[in-house]
Amino acid sequence: MFVIIADQIDSRHDDDRVADALSALQERYGDRLALPPERTAGDELQLLTADAATALDAALQLLREEHWRVGIGLGPVRTPLPDSVREARGPAFVAARGAIEAAERRATRCALRGPEIDDERTADLGALIDLMLTQRARWSEQGWELHDLLEEGDTQADAAERIGISPQAASKRARAAGLRLDADARGALARLLADLDRRHGGDAGDGGRASADDDHTTEEPA
Repeated sequence: MFVIIADQIDSRHDDDRVADALSALQERYGDRLALPPERTAGDELQLLTADAATALDAALQLLREEHWRVGIGLGPVRTPLPDSVREARGPAFVAARGAIEAAERRATRCALRGPEIDDERTADLGALIDLMLTQRARWSEQGWELHDLLEEGDTQADAAERIGISPQAASKRARAAGLRLDADARGALARLLADLDRRHGGDAGDGGRASADDDHTTEEPA
């Protein structure tokens, strides 16, 4: 399972962006989430999904805006799941908490954490996500515009027509942003994340009590 914790940056001097982010996440990923995303502290939200591609895409969508830092945790989650993500427990939540704390110190505002037994593989995947985010940070507004239309299902020719440019100009934009490479890399990263998650089990089951190390708590800021 994958847990994402997103923390709004400098929320004391900014509008509250959590409610709008929750609505957007629910609308975009609703049927792929294990539980509805929720505010878990004043300026923090969490979501839970079993789908690696959804977890990666949700993180990338949040990080597209400079208002968020994101921690991605992977690992087992205790089942049966509760009604609220705030009440869910398991190593994936512990990993996500460590990831969001690490994200505060990273230029990409993102960190990935997983089972300690696979720290090296998790670090490798985190480095690849950082590389993707660094590349995306260089995209122009025009590159993002084309990316969004292609993600909606448009062909490059259809996207060019909607934007009002020639197919040749659209092709040049796509090459400049590396859009095909980005799409291929997202698919590869999602498969690698899913493989790592499978290596460590999809859930922790409902047998026995969770250990203290498997617990996660959220405290309201002072």
